[in-house]
Amino acid sequence: MDERPSQFDRLPTGTKLLLILSAALLPLGLALAWAARDSLHDANIANREASEEQGRAVARAIESLIARNALALSVAANGAFHDNSDDPCGNAAQSLAVTPAIANRFTIRDTNGKLLCAHGNFEPRREETLVAPGDIRLWVSRQDNAVDYRVGVAGGMATGDVTVDALRAAAAEVSKDIDELVVTDGGSQLAIIESHRAASTAQPLRGRHRIGSGQLEVHTAVNVDHTTIFDQVAMMLPILMWVVAALLSWYLVRRSLIQPLGRLTSAVTAYQPGDTLELPEKLGPAAEIRELGQAFERAVARIEESERHMAEALEGQRRLVREVHHRVKNNLQVVASLLNIHGRSATMPEARAAYAAIGRRVDALSVVHRNHFAEVEESRGISLRPLLVELSATLRASAPDDAKATPIQLDVDHLYTTQDAAVAAAFFVTEVVEFAMLDQPGQPIEIELRRISELVAHLTISSNALTPAKDGDAQRQQFSRIIGGLARQLRSPLDERMGRLSVDIPVFPD
Repeated sequence: MDERPSQFDRLPTGTKLLLILSAALLPLGLALAWAARDSLHDANIANREASEEQGRAVARAIESLIARNALALSVAANGAFHDNSDDPCGNAAQSLAVTPAIANRFTIRDTNGKLLCAHGNFEPRREETLVAPGDIRLWVSRQDNAVDYRVGVAGGMATGDVTVDALRAAAAEVSKDIDELVVTDGGSQLAIIESHRAASTAQPLRGRHRIGSGQLEVHTAVNVDHTTIFDQVAMMLPILMWVVAALLSWYLVRRSLIQPLGRLTSAVTAYQPGDTLELPEKLGPAAEIRELGQAFERAVARIEESERHMAEALEGQRRLVREVHHRVKNNLQVVASLLNIHGRSATMPEARAAYAAIGRRVDALSVVHRNHFAEVEESRGISLRPLLVELSATLRASAPDDAKATPIQLDVDHLYTTQDAAVAAAFFVTEVVEFAMLDQPGQPIEIELRRISELVAHLTISSNALTPAKDGDAQRQQFSRIIGGLARQLRSPLDERMGRLSVDIPVFPD
């Protein structure tokens, strides 16, 4: 069997998918588009006309409701005036009680507009409006949330109202698709149905309809059902299109993408650094998948080469750092040896003491550097515990003969700090211990280091020689200035008490 890719297999996957789906679905799409075009147009026109008719029907329903109420009140008021009753509102109310679905709130006035009686706690707002017999006046009453009407009868006038609830019920009986309904008399308007439509939805069909001989205007907004070509297609051939598209898409995607990608994923997952990336021989007909496999090979080769160069550079850097540390340590030892030689050859006690003091400070720096060199490989910082132990031993060894027996007691937690903080702490211990040994040889010296928070430790040195400076004691004042400067270098306040000096040291978290 010939395994060489055919002309079709060499095409990009997107082109293959487009050709197959077009060949299968294009005839169906053309046939459906031709068949649905006319029906879609007719359906949209019919829906629009139906919505317009609903708006007109709602306006007629509102006008009919007002007319029924006005007619019923006119008949009842005529009867009350005809009977010359002392209580015309009572007679009119009895007449209206037998009429279904008629409001029973009204007032009766004489021909001059004088109020004769009222029924149902009704107070019309336009008392100055006079109406001739057989005539009718309509207006919107925002205060009562209703539409008021006034009819003229023989002997006077009668006024009633139709509430928003009654108007809304009348509109709802006619149309369930009404989105907004407003009645206005030109000056005031009454919202019967308020729109709750979202801004992103289709706009309803709006209309204006005059009622009551033009005295009122009804504004309507009716939702329109829209039919689209997608609705027609989904209604006519959903099953056939789904089967054809699903089977063809599944076959093409599985053969061209899923199976080759699965084999490629397995090969890449099995790859381990240092091994050779072995990709499967067959990656399917998709040219993009084959190019992806080649890209993986090139990327792995570049990564391995880059890692090899970085490992070589890192090793060279480590050798260079070790060499620098070694040379610095040797130079410090040479300086300490020279100071020791010159100190022994000095003839004056002050000079020997000065050489010894400088030598102790160089030794302190050498101790810090040696501990830093020991920890540099792990990058954990400088361990303060071995640093202080070695520094204490060095100070006792370099002390004068009468101070060599000075006991130095250590109570130190196992903490780590930076090189800058370690140098300042080493100089602080050197200055304090040297001052105590030289001032009162043989007196015990205690060094304590305790963690007080996650990032801070407290260093305390205690000795009977650590007393406040007295006036005129230049040596003690010079000592105070030096340790004060070291405390500032540590960015710590100096806690100076009788027999004790304390500073804070930054440390790494546990």
